[in-house]
Amino acid sequence: MKPGILLLVYFLLSAVCALVVAPFAVRALRRLKAGQTVLGYVTQHEHKTGTPTMGGIIFLLPAVIVCAVETTAFSLVALAVTLGFAVLGFLDDFIKIKFHRNLGLKAYQKIIGQLGISAIAAYFCFASPEIGTSVMLPLGGGEGNMSWGIIPFVILVYVATTNSVNLTDGLDGLAATTSAGYFLVFAVLTFLMFSDAESAGDGARTEQLFSLAALSASLLGGLLGYLVFNANPASVMMGDTGSLGLGAAAATVAVFSRSELLLPVAGIMFVWSSISVIMQVLVFKTAKRRVFLMAPFHHHLEMKGWSETRICALYLVLTLIAGALTLILARAV
Repeated sequence: MKPGILLLVYFLLSAVCALVVAPFAVRALRRLKAGQTVLGYVTQHEHKTGTPTMGGIIFLLPAVIVCAVETTAFSLVALAVTLGFAVLGFLDDFIKIKFHRNLGLKAYQKIIGQLGISAIAAYFCFASPEIGTSVMLPLGGGEGNMSWGIIPFVILVYVATTNSVNLTDGLDGLAATTSAGYFLVFAVLTFLMFSDAESAGDGARTEQLFSLAALSASLLGGLLGYLVFNANPASVMMGDTGSLGLGAAAATVAVFSRSELLLPVAGIMFVWSSISVIMQVLVFKTAKRRVFLMAPFHHHLEMKGWSETRICALYLVLTLIAGALTLILARAV
């Protein structure tokens, strides 16, 4: 089967898998009383308390299956890292549900877990001859060698990305919609890189890049199937199980393809979520005033009267525009 057709098969199977699994998952989560507890200060979301959480399993399951089918070193490591973060998120969700509160793992526990998993991924990159210590420079700039610096750099990419995706998961469908746009971009980008490597006869790199394209395509399909149940009004939420798993996968496809410098462009709305929170905190601490009505930025728009559906549409459109720019930066010579 031609590689492009195989990617479409992975995409379609993942979407169908998510659509089939979702109703059973939602019912099971309800029976287990795995309901979300909403933050007290987000009063406009009080009615969402009790909505089943941990729904990330719906779109992560197809990705697990695809990675298992591919069975390359890169797909298996990508799977392990993604599931590692998802398990960390699951523990966070479990504590929230168990004790009926919105705060799960303590901040230091979460960051230790994130740093540990990220360090494993960073060492794999450093030791892998196909990835090594280089990053791709946009606009045909070749590659930049970071030597040992690649390890702290990759750790930073993972921790920043997972937390940024987690911050974006604040409205029905928002993180899933934005992530779908992101993985569409990386499915296209890694497939184009795969085609280049295939033409150059680089067998090892070809295998690696196709596994990343397959992971991106399967997550895209899984997210679209999941959105049927997560779009406003949501019948299930992804929880930290989903948001941390998604963030890890988003970082993985960028890091393993040596496209870390393109991640902030393709994931511009994730970056903006973090920046809006940082701005809000810094300005409030120094000037005792707020930049936004509420942070992250999507809550500011919500307080301005925007519907959740409209905010999701804005984030998707901006992600797709940024995605087009990402492809231009990656392919321009």
